[in-house]
Amino acid sequence: MNEETILAAKRFNLIDVECVMDSLCATAAKDKWSYARLLEEFLCTEQRLINNRSSEVMTRMAGFPYRKTLDDFDFGFQTSVQEEVFREFSEGGYIHKNQNIILLGPPGTGKTHLAIALGIEACKRRLKVKFTTLNAMVTNLKEARQKNNYSLRFRAFINPALLIIDEVGFTPLKNEETAILFDVICSRYEKGSVVLTSNKSYSEWAEIFSGDSVIATAILDRLLHHSQSFLLKGQSYRMREFKEWKGGI
Repeated sequence: MNEETILAAKRFNLIDVECVMDSLCATAAKDKWSYARLLEEFLCTEQRLINNRSSEVMTRMAGFPYRKTLDDFDFGFQTSVQEEVFREFSEGGYIHKNQNIILLGPPGTGKTHLAIALGIEACKRRLKVKFTTLNAMVTNLKEARQKNNYSLRFRAFINPALLIIDEVGFTPLKNEETAILFDVICSRYEKGSVVLTSNKSYSEWAEIFSGDSVIATAILDRLLHHSQSFLLKGQSYRMREFKEWKGGI
């Protein structure tokens, strides 16, 4: 392929032309493709590579602490949730409907793994995702108030199609922190999806908010209106791995 053709292709943002065209032309000659078939295969390949790059960028920007997928999740060990349900979630329909997913259960039962996996699936569909722990989010926004740039930072939690809030309930919130969470949940209500993980049952949520059952009810009311909740049970994955490791010593 000559340099002029490569430059012309890149003007149309077909930046992979050098990587894929020689291989496609060889296959086309071998299998006797028509010119139309060759063009179709090239454009489909180019689109797939563009989507992959976009997905990778969005995954990096989401802020995941690590990468976990649904394929990595041991549904045979964690039988409290059904694989087919989460495979359906991976298609992103709940995001387009502004619905929420709440994952409850003791530490180590796979809540964060599932939340991250759903986030990565959303990134694959080129949907903007933001991952945060509850503590990191309220700390970030409290600091923003002190620096008078609250609105700017607030939008970082409101604008994404999917907001993942991890570790709700691990530490109690003060009044100001509770107000921040309420502000975020209210602003996303029926406008964007939330995947939330918590080690507390709903009856214990008042404890998270300094015993304020009124604010707990108000937050839950908005979260649960369009949502599906899952209670993960059983022993910790980490404890299982520790026991397996210890048994091998």
